[in-house]
Amino acid sequence: MDIKIQFGKKLKKLRLENKLSQEALAHAAELDRTYIPSIEKGERNVSITVIKKIADALNISVADLMNGL
Repeated sequence: MDIKIQFGKKLKKLRLENKLSQEALAHAAELDRTYIPSIEKGERNVSITVIKKIADALNISVADLMNGL
């Protein structure tokens, strides 16, 4: 499976576990509200900077976010 799709599925799982909407996660990560849906669909090649912002917004480490991919 493509790494972008794997990452998107992992992100969606973590977001739902944290009971966050896509918009709420985008706001917490200081990203545009349209960015999270495109990541979850595997349409974005996400930079390490964005990965760090998302991990911080989910209150987890980058390692935990990337674990299992």
